[in-house]
Amino acid sequence: MFAIAWGGNEFTPLLVMYKSHGLSAAAVDFLLFAYVVGIVPALLVGGPLSDRYGRRALMLPAPFIAMLGSLILAFGASSFSLLFAGRVCSGIALGLTMAVGSSWVKELSDAPYDRVADGVGARRGAMSLTAGFSLGAALAGVLAQWAPWPTHLAYLVNVAITIPGAVLQFSAPETVTARAGGRLRDDLRIPAARHRRFLLVVLPVAPWVFGVAACAYAVLPTLIAPRLHGDPIAFSALACMVCLGCGLGAQSVARRLDKPGTIRAAVVALTLVAVGMALASVAAGSLTVPLVLLAALVLGAAYGTALIAGLQEIGRIAGPTDLAGLTAVFYGLTYIGFAVPVVLTLLNATMPALTFPVLLGIGAAAAVVCIGVVAFGARRTPLTGPPTAVEETTAAH
Repeated sequence: MFAIAWGGNEFTPLLVMYKSHGLSAAAVDFLLFAYVVGIVPALLVGGPLSDRYGRRALMLPAPFIAMLGSLILAFGASSFSLLFAGRVCSGIALGLTMAVGSSWVKELSDAPYDRVADGVGARRGAMSLTAGFSLGAALAGVLAQWAPWPTHLAYLVNVAITIPGAVLQFSAPETVTARAGGRLRDDLRIPAARHRRFLLVVLPVAPWVFGVAACAYAVLPTLIAPRLHGDPIAFSALACMVCLGCGLGAQSVARRLDKPGTIRAAVVALTLVAVGMALASVAAGSLTVPLVLLAALVLGAAYGTALIAGLQEIGRIAGPTDLAGLTAVFYGLTYIGFAVPVVLTLLNATMPALTFPVLLGIGAAAAVVCIGVVAFGARRTPLTGPPTAVEETTAAH
């Protein structure tokens, strides 16, 4: 999971490099979003299928797909089509890892495999992903700025570190008993996604997970790049590391904030989102290094807290046969956030009055609205657990 996440995010600090090589801002932002084209189908199909056929069958191919994606990116730097294809492969691998791998780690953290406290399995998966996201971005930026072969080396390093994990995962035990019979399309239905608590508490939080992260390490570094002299790629990597490193630390704290049946973690996450987006708005106006890094720090805390808040809720809402499926739906919603940079760029290009400080300020206001939605949802759904037949019928109508 760590190595695949590394490969999924190493492209991010290189956005500045690709723009300097002639790609337009919209094209580069689209490539950032492109791996969502791979992630979402892999999440939505891989998760439910692993509930049916087992975790191993869906997770074992993931690192090999990730290595293919990194190789395409390494040797396709001059082709938009190849960069797009490489990003899609990275997305497919990451989608399988987030849905299937996260569920597999959670189940391996439960008895009889491992006797740990409630919530540790979700934290292990989330922290593995966040550590990979952070270190992958940091090293990619350093290599692209100062090492030889700036468009190749970072991706080749990712291939090298993925090989051990690809081999070692074959020894991990299966945690799901494969079941036969039934229709495949029935497996793709996730009844727990209609649970009121999912709709009113988890859904308002999910898109902010990567929405705030994208603002921290894609939007702000791109805006400030013209004012930096000599090391814009390294600064982009630094912003990634600050955001995701803070997110990694926040995940440990967020688990302690969480309490079953409350919205404490979700409200803290959205409050951090609002503060972080407000700081990002100020930073986009002033374009000073300290303010950009401060905004990245707070947005990273928001990212980590929101991720854990959502995963903890998923673990309580999901039934015994749709944990991976509901995790997939949650992660699919989180990745909507990667559309933020391209949406902001297009809005600013078509309506110049909507400057980046204004757009980020609107984001802060939207986060405040989401706090109200979550508070309303908590009153409507005070209890956790899989949806009852009555709740499913009501939600369907």
